[in-house]
Amino acid sequence: MNDKELVARHAAQQVKDGMIVGLGTGSTANYFIDELARRRSEEGLQVTAVASSIVSTIKAQELGLPLVALEHLTRLDLYVDGADEVTPDMTLLKGRGYDLVREKLLARASDTFIVLVDRTKQVGRIGEHFPVPVEVMPFAWQLVKKRLEALGGHGDLRRNAAKDGLVATSYGSLVLDMVFNPELDSQALDAALNGTPGVIEHGIFRGLASAVFIAAEGQIQEYWAAPC
Repeated sequence: MNDKELVARHAAQQVKDGMIVGLGTGSTANYFIDELARRRSEEGLQVTAVASSIVSTIKAQELGLPLVALEHLTRLDLYVDGADEVTPDMTLLKGRGYDLVREKLLARASDTFIVLVDRTKQVGRIGEHFPVPVEVMPFAWQLVKKRLEALGGHGDLRRNAAKDGLVATSYGSLVLDMVFNPELDSQALDAALNGTPGVIEHGIFRGLASAVFIAAEGQIQEYWAAPC
């Protein structure tokens, strides 16, 4: 069993009967979905799921997990997902899969948001390894880019895998991948992005994680945020 599967199975033990559970997207989240389906089948776990992406929706359907649409929810008990980067204060960078709106909605609406990572995702600052994804209205992307350049950022629209077109989100938005000056801390950058017209959502998840589970060489370390 690899570390991703180990941490996903560990997180699945947090799920109790009757919970509404948010399903993340990506390789680690896939292991979590697999384990949740196994527990439902073999242990009779009663659970309802809501997915953060079309990919996770399809996987959950294939495994027989009961699903509820996001528009029918006002809250959920638990959301489990990965992250591209995580800092010591549990600020996250997400969005390489660019389902930012759904992911942040689920993170904010959940009573508990558990993040699954390995040691390679631990960083000293947001943007250390990856650009910050910024989802923008298609007609506003140049104005947004100019505003972000004024903040010291540089980058461009994300291209598709074939490099013959632009990535569009499930909502028809475009994604700017921006690199910012290391001296601009995540709190200031989060506030600046939130206050920029034309920005639909962005990949900085600040103050949302309840816990970070880190897998390393067959061991799991749990770090829980201090109660508010």
